Order: sequence, then structure tokens, then C-alpha cells
Amino acid sequence: MPQLPRVVILGRPNVGKSTLFNRLCGRRRALVGDEPGMTRDRLYAPATWLGKPFEVVDTGGMIPFEKELIPTEIIRQAQVAIEEAAQLILVVDARQGIVPLDEELVQLLRRTGKPLSLAVNKVDAAQHSPLAAEFYGLGIRDIFPLSAEHALGVDDLLEHITKDFAVSAEESEEQHAESAGGTGAATRTPARDQTINVAIIGRPNVGKSTLLNSVLEEERSIVSPLPGTTRDAVDAQFERDGLHFRFIDTAGIRRKGKTKLLAEKLSVIQARKHLERADVALLMLDGPEGITALDTHIGGYAHESRRSVIIVVNKWDAVKKGPATTRDYIQMIRERMKFLAYAPIVFISALTGQKLGDLLKTVAQVAEARRLRVSTSEMNQFLKEVDFERASTPVGKPTRIYYLTQGGVAPPVFVAFTNRAGKLHFSFERFLENRIRERFGFMGTPIIIKPRQSR
Repeated sequence: MPQLPRVVILGRPNVGKSTLFNRLCGRRRALVGDEPGMTRDRLYAPATWLGKPFEVVDTGGMIPFEKELIPTEIIRQAQVAIEEAAQLILVVDARQGIVPLDEELVQLLRRTGKPLSLAVNKVDAAQHSPLAAEFYGLGIRDIFPLSAEHALGVDDLLEHITKDFAVSAEESEEQHAESAGGTGAATRTPARDQTINVAIIGRPNVGKSTLLNSVLEEERSIVSPLPGTTRDAVDAQFERDGLHFRFIDTAGIRRKGKTKLLAEKLSVIQARKHLERADVALLMLDGPEGITALDTHIGGYAHESRRSVIIVVNKWDAVKKGPATTRDYIQMIRERMKFLAYAPIVFISALTGQKLGDLLKTVAQVAEARRLRVSTSEMNQFLKEVDFERASTPVGKPTRIYYLTQGGVAPPVFVAFTNRAGKLHFSFERFLENRIRERFGFMGTPIIIKPRQSR
């Protein structure tokens, strides 16, 4: 698949870069708020303008020559994005006018030799247009007064930056079909999306960003010992052994009372939202620290979301290993997270790359199990072989299942036609689920059983 041209959005903190990013990609992808430093990592999203596809990249607020860790890392992340860019957009704030930091960034970006446009943001009405005049003094030829929030003037900017981009093959086919007198709709069948979406979740500082960087073999996420470094979810796609993965590095989830800044509160909400986009959730634990109440709490989020789950014990190279260490750790996880009994456990070191190959294989197996469909004839043959006398049921009329069929996948849903109205007793349901897993697998994925009274 050819690389799409990349448009990189840059600027100092709080000028509206993420609002423009969301506007260009057509969805609320980046966190937006009044606090500076909301965005830290590079965020990528696909965008299209008049049939021309491209990739838009959001970067953190840049402060050149800053010595602190996070601003320095933001600059480094931005420099990587600049090297990949086909077009650069420097965003400035029309209401604040030119500030020294804008002038420093103009000099910095000019030296890259990349095509540079100036987006003078927060020109929210026609009477505010004169505010953009002073920015011509920065010496940038292509200046676009706009309001990213209200979508004013954004089309002029898009027309300019995409003027040399190619129209997509699909758009060309459609235009060709229309010119020949047809709609082109019947000539194209969308390919089934084979990408496995994987959300990395866990409390702060368990190594989520390190894992993303290790599987990519590049530094996409900022890694630091400071909790709350990652705020936005960072998406990254890659291919391994013929399989396509999209890993989503989410912000560390904390309990509500522990998050004080707006950016951190929003990032926790976004982490749960991005979990909903995933097929598989990697629940990361800190090996040396053991399992905390918060780990169990986050595992509950994953289970409730009906994602497939893999429990990943990170920093395993730093755990003092004895003959029974792995077995004891597994037993501790199973006791503390009984609701995730179906989740496989993988021990890794994200920093050294230990067992990352095993982790990706497990992800592929779990994703396949999530979409496994069993025929009705197989299910009912299985049903005949189950010894329901072993199932513990409440006193009274015994539960009988006459018919079992699979009603859906991702996650797998089974419809059980029974002699009773209402829900199955939890122990009977667990017995049936365990027998289904023994026979058909469904590794790492929750199973939903919906009872129906047979008439």
C-alpha cells in the first residue's frame, strides 16, 4: 500500500492545533481543552479533500530550547513528524498576535526546506479578518486566516496544501464510470478489513508506551518516569508475518479522585472510549509491583466492554525468578481477577523486547477466536455430548437446553432454547460456557449466552 502524503500541524501550545487536526480528519480524535500541553505525542489520522487522500499529523505544543523532559520530547517527536512531511502547517493565534515563540518556530521550520503554510487561527468572524494582517511580517507567503472551531476558511487551506496530491484510484474509477454514463457503484466491493485493533490499557507507568515503541521499533510515544505522560491515544499500524495490526496506546487510567487536571480527566475518558474501538485489549501489569486494586478495576472495564483480553505482565526481566515464580504469579492473577479466567497471560519485557513475538502470536490467536463461528449442527452435536447432570442448578425444575445456536461473533453470542423463562442460573451458565470453551476454544474472548424459552 503506497504511503499517503503527510500534512503536519505545528505550533506553540494552545493555539488550536488539535482543533484544526480534528477538523481536517473529520472526527474528534485529539483532546481539546484550554490547558496547555494537552497533546504530547504525534497523532496520525487519515483525511480526504476532493478525492485526494492524505494523512494529517498533530504534534504537541513546541517550546524550542526548553530544558525540561516533556517539552524536549515534544520537540523531538515534532522533528520526526517534520522529516516525514509533505506539507507543514504552522498554527498561530490571531487574537494574541505575533509572539517571540512564533518567530522562533518560523525560523526553525524555514530551515527544514519543507513547504510551509501559516494558519492564522481564531478568526471567528469577518470583522476579525484584520487581525491576520500583522502575520504577513513573518515572511511566509501562504497565509490563511481561519477558524478551526467554526470551520471558516479551512477549505482554502485544504485546497492549497492538497493541490499537488494525487486523486485516489477509487475516486478516479468513479469519475471514469460517471463520464461513461454509469454510477460506478456496482464495480467496486469494499475489501473486508483484516486489521486487528489492539488497545494497550493499564494504570500509569506500567510500560504501555514502551510496548508500543518496541513493537514498532521506533519512538512513537513519549516515554518518561512521570505518570500521565501519555494523554491522547496514539494509533500505529504495522504488519508482521502477513498480519495487519493497529495498536492503540491509551493514557494510564486512574481512579476519578486521583485525576486533577482537565487533560488527565479527559484522557481517562478517552482511554475507555478507545477501548471500544479495539478487538483485543492488552491489560498491562507491572511485574515487580504485583497486582493492585486499580489493575483489577481496569480489568473490570475491559471485561465489561466485551473486548477480548490478554493479561500482559511487563518488566518480567526485573522480577527475581524462583522455580515457582511464574506459577505463583498466574495463580495470584486468577484469584484476583476471576472474571478474566478466559484471558491468557503472557510475561514480557517491553524494554528489552523479551517475548514480544509470543505476545503478537497470542494477539492473532485471540483475534481469530473472537470471530470464530460454529455451525448449528456442530453446536447441537456438542449439546448431546454434554453431561448436564454435573451442572449445579437451583432446587426445583431442572434446566434443560433443547437447542443451541450461535447468533453472532466479536464477541461470540450463543442463543440457548430452554424449558425455563428468564435468565439461566449463574452456575449453570458458567458450566455451559466452560464446556463450550473446552470443545471450541474461544481463547481470550468473553462468551455471551442468551436464554430463550422454547415454546
